[in-house]
Amino acid sequence: CMIHADIGSVSASADMQGCNIDIVSEMKKLFVLVFVTVEQIHNAAEEPRVLCIIQDITSAKTVNERLTFNLPASTALSKLYEDVAHKAGYVNGSFDLAWGNTQDMAPLDHSGELSLLNSGFEPGGKKNFLQLTDKDGEQPQITSVLNVCSHLHNTPFRLAFFGGRNLGASLLSTACTLTVFNLFSHAPTAGYVGLVNQAMTCYLNSLLQTLFMTPEFRNALYNWEFEESEEDPVTSIPYQLQRLFVLLQTSKKRAIETTDVTRSFGWDSSEAWQQHDIQELCRVMFDALEQKWKQTEQADLINQLYQGKLKDYVRCLECGYESWRIDTYLDIPLVIRPFGASQAYGSVEEALQAFVQPETLDGPNQYFCERCKKKCDARKGLRFLHFPYLLTLQLKRFDFDYTTMHRIKLNDRMTFPEELDMSPFIDVEDEKSPQTESCTDSGAENEGSCHSDQMSNDFSTDDCVDEGICLDSTSSTERVLKPKNLLTFELFSVMVHSGSAAGGHYYACIKSFSDGQWCSFNDQHVSKITQDDIRKTYGGSSGSRGYYSSAFASSTNAYMLIYRLKDPSRNAKYLAVDDLPEHIKTLVLKEKQSEEQEKRQREIERNTCKIKLFCVHPVKMMMESKLEVHKDKTLREATEMAYKLMEMEGVVSLDCCRLVKYDEFHEYLERSYEGEEDTPMGLLLGGVKSSYMFDLLLETRRPEQVFQPYKPGEVMVKVHVVDLKTETIASPISVRAYLNQTITEFKQLIAQATGLCAETMRVVLERCYNDLRLLYVPNKTLKAEGFFRSNKVFVESSELTDHEVAFADSLLWKLLDRHGNTIRLLVLLPEQSPGTNRTLCQKVGGDSDGQEGDRKCVEAILEKSTEKLKSLSLQQQQSSSTSDSQKSSDTSDFEHIESPNHDVDSNSSLHVAADSRELENRIRTPAGSGAGNSSDPDNHFTCEERSDSEVNNDRSTSSVDSDILSSSHSSDTLCNADSGPIQLANGLDSHSITSSRRSKAHEGKKETWDTAEEDSGTDSEYDDNGKSKAEAQYLYFRAEPCSQDDVSLDTQKCLVIHVDKRITLAAFKQNLEPYVGVASTQFKVFRVYANNQEFESVRLNETLSSFSDDNKITIRLGRALKKGEYRVKVYQLLVNEPEPCKFLVDTVFAKGMTVRQSKEELLPQLKEQTKLDLSIDRVRLRKKTWKNPGTVFLDYHVYEEDISISSNWEVFLEVLDEPEKMKSMSQLAVLTRRWNPATMKLGPFQEVILESSGVEELKEKLSEISGIPLDNLDFAKGRGTFPCDISVLEIHQDLDWNPKVSTLNVWPLYICDDGAVVLYRDSTEEPLELSEDERNELMKKESSRLLKTGHRVSYSPRKEKALKIYLDGGPAKDSGHD
Repeated sequence: CMIHADIGSVSASADMQGCNIDIVSEMKKLFVLVFVTVEQIHNAAEEPRVLCIIQDITSAKTVNERLTFNLPASTALSKLYEDVAHKAGYVNGSFDLAWGNTQDMAPLDHSGELSLLNSGFEPGGKKNFLQLTDKDGEQPQITSVLNVCSHLHNTPFRLAFFGGRNLGASLLSTACTLTVFNLFSHAPTAGYVGLVNQAMTCYLNSLLQTLFMTPEFRNALYNWEFEESEEDPVTSIPYQLQRLFVLLQTSKKRAIETTDVTRSFGWDSSEAWQQHDIQELCRVMFDALEQKWKQTEQADLINQLYQGKLKDYVRCLECGYESWRIDTYLDIPLVIRPFGASQAYGSVEEALQAFVQPETLDGPNQYFCERCKKKCDARKGLRFLHFPYLLTLQLKRFDFDYTTMHRIKLNDRMTFPEELDMSPFIDVEDEKSPQTESCTDSGAENEGSCHSDQMSNDFSTDDCVDEGICLDSTSSTERVLKPKNLLTFELFSVMVHSGSAAGGHYYACIKSFSDGQWCSFNDQHVSKITQDDIRKTYGGSSGSRGYYSSAFASSTNAYMLIYRLKDPSRNAKYLAVDDLPEHIKTLVLKEKQSEEQEKRQREIERNTCKIKLFCVHPVKMMMESKLEVHKDKTLREATEMAYKLMEMEGVVSLDCCRLVKYDEFHEYLERSYEGEEDTPMGLLLGGVKSSYMFDLLLETRRPEQVFQPYKPGEVMVKVHVVDLKTETIASPISVRAYLNQTITEFKQLIAQATGLCAETMRVVLERCYNDLRLLYVPNKTLKAEGFFRSNKVFVESSELTDHEVAFADSLLWKLLDRHGNTIRLLVLLPEQSPGTNRTLCQKVGGDSDGQEGDRKCVEAILEKSTEKLKSLSLQQQQSSSTSDSQKSSDTSDFEHIESPNHDVDSNSSLHVAADSRELENRIRTPAGSGAGNSSDPDNHFTCEERSDSEVNNDRSTSSVDSDILSSSHSSDTLCNADSGPIQLANGLDSHSITSSRRSKAHEGKKETWDTAEEDSGTDSEYDDNGKSKAEAQYLYFRAEPCSQDDVSLDTQKCLVIHVDKRITLAAFKQNLEPYVGVASTQFKVFRVYANNQEFESVRLNETLSSFSDDNKITIRLGRALKKGEYRVKVYQLLVNEPEPCKFLVDTVFAKGMTVRQSKEELLPQLKEQTKLDLSIDRVRLRKKTWKNPGTVFLDYHVYEEDISISSNWEVFLEVLDEPEKMKSMSQLAVLTRRWNPATMKLGPFQEVILESSGVEELKEKLSEISGIPLDNLDFAKGRGTFPCDISVLEIHQDLDWNPKVSTLNVWPLYICDDGAVVLYRDSTEEPLELSEDERNELMKKESSRLLKTGHRVSYSPRKEKALKIYLDGGPAKDSGHD
């Protein structure tokens, strides 16, 4: 019964649609077929199933719909397409399916016979999200009832997937009902083509659609013929508009691009991200078209269609004399809400009446009458003389709120009629008497407004061509007799803005003149709408939106209205395709061919596999590219394409190359493709995808070699052979193994590849950084040892006794440990030693000169250093095997590194300077040879002769927040004040990750890797006993001269340092002593970051763990800090200067020093370096926090006791006009500034010293210095960072004047420290009255001033770019071109 009931309903539905097929009989046949396949369905239920959730994004009405399928994993892709077409009611082949969880995913293959499981679908209840999209830009075709019935008859088995276990009547009824429902739920399309929004070009799309739907404009544009010989089609605006209109009229796509049109405007891609006003675009585009159409039939088209004329008059009320002029307009701007009014106009008619309503000029605004020869009361207004054929009304919804100083959008309700009668807005009085009028013409050049300073070109009163209604040259009698319907206009376009004054979205509601149907043109979506939808654009708030409702409310309402004059004799119709001019028909054919070509290209792209391709080129080393191969190409053809792509011709023969599956991240060769040379690439790669989880490698071999097969399941092992005698580690060789192999089998495999003895072989696996594991259990499998798909092992097979000791104490472990922790640094040395004119690097032997001599000099030092390291290596190895009592801070597990030119002992710090002088004397340049070397431009190590002060003066350091510099981390990790944290250069690799490499074998031992004392907040290089902390560092250090490829600086010496990154900065500096030529206390280390900024590394107890390979270090001469000393940056505070913060010098303050003592040491330095000659009693030091002046430091204050101090500290130095008035910490120094509302200006800063934190005392002091009575004095705290700059337009109203508090240290003041800024004013002083033009001009000046000082202009939240259309193809490259 249920079956027949549903079949009857389906039959009834079919009859309603005119279907002549007996659906009931068809459904009965289908019912029988279903039960025949019961057994097949039960079998299919046993295999895994795939859950597919499909979203239909082809239209706005279906975007929220989801189609769900639960299919067997063996279902083919083609079958999935059939099921989706059936369930969605689309014709199969008219849509695409693509993955919905990735970007730009290629569509699934329509005819693919791959199963869902092999196509990337995940079974077992996991959700596979797909999207149903347009095919080739065209909407899916909806099936008819006839097609559905035939489809149901031909594919009965699909119904098994719609129900559950019960295959009875409910299964059939559900399927059939669902099909019929989806069939009739899709509304037909609007029949128009949309426009793609490039980014923020909705305003452009709305205007273009309106122009396209204007028959007179479209037909006139079609009549214009492009001459390719006269102009480039790319830059021709009318031609690109023609192409666009042709595509809008003939294309089958859902939406088309506008990039060719915007390119003809001269816009680049950045313009797509600028939203502009649609009315502004209309004016600019019309002006550009007029310029392009000069000397053509369309030269006056814009004026004929859109230009009207009005009279701007002033009439004397005493004598009747009238002065007037004729102005032209392209649109009529209608005020939504009059200035200062709280009530908005309710309709367009009311706003038009207000537009022509005259105003009376009386009192101080009286008009000087030429006839009366005196000032008289007068009436000033506008009269419409001529209405254009196409009437454009702009509703002025965007305004400026002078209270909040924000732009606002007026969302008030304003109705507009479908037919607008303009006859009430014509004044029919004939007042054009030559005896009583003075006639002028505006003659302005700018269109778009009806004010005299923004008018169009001269408008002749005797024009022979006029599409509108002109009333200026006819008598009053004639005007009265004009039929009223000649002034009736029909609404056909409403351009809607949705959003706020800060931004929003435009779309257009347009009526077709063919059938009167209204449609919404919302970018690429075009849909039919009704009159109710038009009425929803009237506007009006749905309720209160809070305090800022006027400024930031977001609403949807009409912004521009376009009416057409109702005149059957003039109203044009759209040209049909058959009636188009011949040159447009040619263009239509050309565009169709272009679309077909584009369609074919998309089809090729859809079937093209794009995958990353790598190749180890014999000459160019590792190369990377992208292989694009059609899915039907065979592996052999793809190999040939990759061979040519990687430029292997002439280097390796094609027979010696093959493609293999490759994992670039793990550097793992997954498998090779033996015997599959003729297999299509689409099958090998698993279908066409936009991205793959693997890559391809073009592998090469020598002619005598044979390719090794790579089988799935194998793991790849990189084997490094270690030679303990030479202490070297060879480059890796690749070996493939299986995870179930034992260690014994693995050793035999390595022995075959390396030739080493398997019996004595030691294998060490590096599972991850700092994790070395000796593989010594013979029967343990590789999987149990932690092998993965890509692995690294070190092997050693020698007859030394090293294998007899514990692995953690062996030479092998030490060598691998050193290998894993050594980094390569580029060190730029200073050009000469301090205090001398002798250069450090001299010629060796006297025979060679220039760069060769300098290089020998460095190599001589390096050779001595290296030999000493080698001689000490064996001694340290032997000492490391002694008892624990000998393993003190003076021994280590590996090389004992000393400075190459002196021995390390208890007095080593005393020998540094002497040994350095000895080294310098030994390599001193002979007289007369230094000049020659200096003049050689290729001399890499030649140094200029400079004094110590010159070296220090050359360095410039950026201003950095002292709070950031004084963090618990070293100064190597800094923050740039503007751009946030500075990233470390070059990234991190396997040998540069900061970590400790201790092994469990070292637990309980007394030795330490870094024996320097823990950082106690000081930057000292020496401990309390004066012993150098660097003495106990025994980590690896090796230097070598830098090659030309390593550094591009020709004027400085460069060293390549290989060093263990666990070394402390102090030990690192001591090892650099012989190369710098001075003791480590006499030079500083600066780290160079990726943006070439340099920051000093000062924490000597910290290691180089944060450094990585090829980081740069600059060495600068200058005294390093001693214990208790801190480097301080001194800035001058200039409170009344445009730039109040000026860097002066770097200096050193010491713990226990008084402020006066620091000033005594600082002033001579200032005099020498900055030429400032200051008196100690007229100088003040104070705290600097970013740019804000803070606590005043008194002379008796002691650093570290009264004043906290830290590394890279910053202080302000302030020059006083009189002796210091601050005597006690209980006093408070406040910076005050007077605001003068009458002049809109701020006075200079004046300091006020308060004895307490009371508000009354502050007001008394302000009254004393300004003369303002206490009762009339207002004050407010400044906002932001010093100098608390603010626009003068905001000061009077935006600041919190006269807070109701009695003390300064409570909310909202919170003045608890020196340096706070307080503004004050006279409450009886009236603010300066500004006209709108004066306010706008002042606003521009303030914006420019605040931008220069780095303060944000709060009333202008985003910088707007002017809208321009370039007639010459683009803006000038000159940066100064406007």
